[in-house]
Amino acid sequence: MADDYLLVLCTCPGNTVAAEIATALIEQNLAACVNRIPGVRSYYRWDGHLQQEDEVLLLVKTTRARFDQLETTIRSLHPHEVPEIIAVPIAAGAEAYLKWISDSTA
Repeated sequence: MADDYLLVLCTCPGNTVAAEIATALIEQNLAACVNRIPGVRSYYRWDGHLQQEDEVLLLVKTTRARFDQLETTIRSLHPHEVPEIIAVPIAAGAEAYLKWISDSTA
């Protein structure tokens, strides 16, 4: 069922951190695929101050069953005190692709 699948968004402070997280998620079968998108400019408030930072966005395809461990792994590798880890349900997808996500994260 499509609602068993998630797209997780995670911004990273640079390519090195992004690559380390992406590799760990794949090696541990926590994600079927991770896309690294460089060139993201983030604006946010932290400690009462406006921040601007160049970041790398990770798009992580996984299952609900793997989310808790995926979050734990990201937190252990991410240098930010509060990393962005947002899971968006996948409402629909190609049956073969969704099966591949399941098989890759089993």
